[in-house]
Amino acid sequence: MKPLDPRLAGRIGPARRYIVVTAILGLATAITIGFQALVLSRALAPVLAPSPLTEDGLGPLGAVVPTDVRTLSVALAWLAVIVAVRVVLTWTQERLAHRAGAQVISELREQVVAHASALGPRWIASGEGTAVATTVTRGLESLMPYFVRYLPQLLLSMTVTPVMLVVVLGLDWVSALIVIGTLPLVPIFMILIGLVTRERSAKHLEAMQKLAGRTLDLIAGLPTLRALGRERGPASRVRELGEAQRKATMGSLRIAFMSGMALELLTTLAVALVAVTLGFRLVDGDVSIETALAVLILAPEVYLPLRMVGTHFHASADGLAAADDAFTILERPIAHRGGDKPAPTLHDATLVVEDVSVATPDGRRLAPARLNMVARPGTVTALVGPNGDGKSTALAAVMGLLEPDSGFVAALTPEGRTDLIDVAVDGWSTQFAWSPQRPDLGPDGRTLSIGQRQRVALDRALSAERPVIILDEPTSHLHRAARDEVIERIVAAARDGATVIVATHEDELISQADSVVEVTAMEVAR
Repeated sequence: MKPLDPRLAGRIGPARRYIVVTAILGLATAITIGFQALVLSRALAPVLAPSPLTEDGLGPLGAVVPTDVRTLSVALAWLAVIVAVRVVLTWTQERLAHRAGAQVISELREQVVAHASALGPRWIASGEGTAVATTVTRGLESLMPYFVRYLPQLLLSMTVTPVMLVVVLGLDWVSALIVIGTLPLVPIFMILIGLVTRERSAKHLEAMQKLAGRTLDLIAGLPTLRALGRERGPASRVRELGEAQRKATMGSLRIAFMSGMALELLTTLAVALVAVTLGFRLVDGDVSIETALAVLILAPEVYLPLRMVGTHFHASADGLAAADDAFTILERPIAHRGGDKPAPTLHDATLVVEDVSVATPDGRRLAPARLNMVARPGTVTALVGPNGDGKSTALAAVMGLLEPDSGFVAALTPEGRTDLIDVAVDGWSTQFAWSPQRPDLGPDGRTLSIGQRQRVALDRALSAERPVIILDEPTSHLHRAARDEVIERIVAAARDGATVIVATHEDELISQADSVVEVTAMEVAR
């Protein structure tokens, strides 16, 4: 897991702008901290010195802050300005962090959802859809701590730490050597902790995806389970997955607390080593009181950004793991479908399916296999056949949602024949109204049974005023009275001029169809 994923900066505009602005703010913060340390050392030195100060104890850096700051009123004025500047910088940083985090998460979500849709319904139905849902919701939400806490500290470690180290070197080279010698211990411990955290974050995300997938499947099939009296069966499995997620979360928190304690102890000992060395040298007169105070104030600031990077890394690890999953989805190649010609209008067009075959994801079967069909305006065409033989896949191929492995889909219009493979798919697909087997109505459909959701989706499809209506098992979850009403509406839509293609097992609907097409599958010879 990289501390700064270059794909975020390369593909997400708000992230790139945020990184640049934060780096500039970090440099301004470093300069402000340096001024603050020098002013405090000037102001406190007269109080702690055993005798009045007559010389400039800050050496070459003394020119940055005048000796007048030793006066209390002057020092307070300087400190008031410096504190005000730091407050403005911190407020600006926090505001930009929250805004950039929200923008990046939103943009990344949009890209993942759009890309997943472009990959097609078969890819989503293969089991990846649940992982996408988990990634774009709870997963990417964990990116907010990354932008608000971790990334600013990472950039501060690249600006504040070097600047503070240069200032300490200008004040006292002995203390600078101690800091340089102990500073690498912080990233070493961070790497060791990060290796453990990466594994924990991966387990946490995996447990979350399993629980989300099981829960979504349970919600989708709950009406059927209730009808069969099996609604309590999956409860134990969901409970087990929830327990696995709890253990993964507690493991991540345990590592987080241990990492914070280890880094805190390490930096405390490093600063104490600088302080003890300065104390002995101050007694021997090898260093001035102003220099010693300035170094003591700056030493913790050298370690602080690195320490905070390690402290906040665990908070960002889950978000980075989810971002990695998101980019894995975005990097999946999309098969080019269609051509560049404008799609013809499908009003009064006859749809022709010629010898269409689509291979199953495992490549062992063709479902459908060598399908031929003609669907005319004003008619109902019924696709029939056993489950798994490719009726839904055939509907997706007709709408242009997937490209068949062989064969053609075409439209016959008064202007002539147009093959789907030659036209822009978006212009073709938008002329279809579609009611799938298990409609997803979003939040509005959560309180509805699957039969009610099916009725709502069917109403939307029939009232969409599209030239072609595609229905996948529109009566499978309806009682007899509702089924008869739906069949009447389907026939009425065809009589009004729409081209209706329906996949069904219902004898009543098949009997009302103008043409019936048998969909078959076949094994692929090996």
